[in-house]
Formats: sequence, C-alpha cells, structure tokens
Amino acid sequence: MASTAGQGQNPLFPRILGHEAGGIVESVGEGVTDLAPGDHVLPVFTGECKECAHCKSEESNMCELLRINTDRGVMLHDGKSRFSIKGKPIYHFVGTSTFSEYTVVHVGCLAKINPLAPLDKVCVLSCGISTGFGATVNVAKPKKGQTVAIFGLGAVGLAVSFSTENSLPSVINSKEIWCNRVREPQDYDRPVQEVIAEMTGGGVDRSVECTGNINAMISAFECVHDGWGVAVLVGVPHKDSVFKTHPMNLLNEKTLTGTFYGNYKPRSDIPRVVEQYMNKEMELDKFITHEVPFSEINKAFELMHRGEGIRCIMRMEE
Repeated sequence: MASTAGQGQNPLFPRILGHEAGGIVESVGEGVTDLAPGDHVLPVFTGECKECAHCKSEESNMCELLRINTDRGVMLHDGKSRFSIKGKPIYHFVGTSTFSEYTVVHVGCLAKINPLAPLDKVCVLSCGISTGFGATVNVAKPKKGQTVAIFGLGAVGLAVSFSTENSLPSVINSKEIWCNRVREPQDYDRPVQEVIAEMTGGGVDRSVECTGNINAMISAFECVHDGWGVAVLVGVPHKDSVFKTHPMNLLNEKTLTGTFYGNYKPRSDIPRVVEQYMNKEMELDKFITHEVPFSEINKAFELMHRGEGIRCIMRMEE
C-alpha cells in the first residue's frame, strides 16, 4: 500500500509492483552459475552480491550493489527495463516486480531454497515475516524475561511478537491476543511512551517499531529504559519525515538503531530460515489468513486497507 502511494520513495510509474513471493527459475542469463532452471527461489528486495565490504561483514546486510533502492526501475547491467508495453518501458520495483507471471531478477536478489519447502507458505519469508523475526533475534536481541514493546501489529509486528514469546511480558500498542498486554495510544491523554515507562518502572528493555509512522518511531525510542534500552526501527517512513527527539535521550544511554530485512543476508541466511520452518522450529501458517487468485489482487488490497488480513497469498492462474 505504501508503494502504490509513493510513500518512502519518489514515485516512478508505470511499474510492476510486488516484492514478496516464491517462484521457480525458468532460465538464467549469461554468466549465472549459482542458479539453474528448476531451482526454487525467494526473491528479496535487498540483495547480496557476496563481494562488497557489507556482504563480507558479519554485521551488515546492506549490500553496496544490491541494497534496496525504491527509485531504481531498471536492471543494473544495462540500465534498461525488461518489461514493456507497446514499445514503452514498464519499470521494475525494488529489483523484484513479483506481481507478474514472469519477472527478471538479479541473481544476487534470489535466495535458493529447499525444493521441498511449500512455496505458498515460505513465500512470506521473502519480506515481512523475516523482517520481524530478524529485527528481534538479530538486532533487538531481547534476553529471556525482558520487556519488549511492539509498535504496530501487522505481519511484521506479529512476527516480532511471535519471536519474543519467551521474552514476556511484552507491552504493545495494538490489539492482538498473541501479546499479554495491549495498549492503544489514542486511549490516553499523554504520550504513549510516558504510559509505557510508567507501566514498566522506567521503560521497556527493547522496543521494535513496525509502522513507518514517524510519531510511532519517536515513541518507540523514547519508551525504552535509560542505561540499556534498545529501540529498533523497522517501518519505512514517508520520504519527507523528520525524526525529532531530545539529545539527552541518547546521552542517557538509550540506543536507537534500524534494520532492513531484519539484518538477514538473503542468499546466505534465508535458506537456513526456510529450514527452520521445515524442521517445525517456526510457524508461518498463522500469518496466512487469506488466499485469492491473482486476478482478484484488488480484493487482497482491500483486505489490507480494512485491516482484515495479515498475509494474503495470491496464486497465478494456471
């Protein structure tokens, strides 16, 4: 929804959207040796070239070549689109463009996975669910018994909640039965960060923001405990948003950080995450609330707009 509205980016249309999917390699280009026709893959919006300083670092997944770029609508190789209609280009979207029966993706943006993994389940790992899991286990890293505030309970926020179930109590600000305490900011006549700090004796140990709303981002940071609290920003804000907080919040040793894709390296890490699902170490089925044929894509968007679905699987008609 944010992409159709141009949120967090400079609008570039016409383009084929979509960035969370599972697929099978139909063919490979010249020089591609890591993949072959028939391989099962998950396309990922931020890639891994395996050659740059970020890819070689154990701390970063921000590939210099293939990191997310919402403004680029062409292939890196030649600066041209692989889609067109009546001789005019249709632009790519974050290197994936998965709202299509066929798409062309840089090899560095494809995670080769176990062919036995059901694509209609593990496809959700190509963005939102991995982002939530990774934001928790790779970035926030709450210890057992610590408090965690989750801002926003879409698929990403629920994935955070699921991955922190052993770190209760969790204090969050949206309605959902997976978490043990629920708060809505509009129910209070003061900032929700003050409410959370009072509830928890000075602030939570960790917070994860999953909305992209700049006010929620500020609240997520200001509600963590001084001395050791860590706030992780996950949502993508509007491109003109400005984060404002008092510098003393930082001097008081609150830590603010962010993450794309939960700090997972797509080619190196996601096959292992898929195996976690295959070994029943992770649940994905709970996140899939609806299924529709691709021809009913507008219905899937309506479900999101109404807040009635977590993840809606769309199948290409055979």
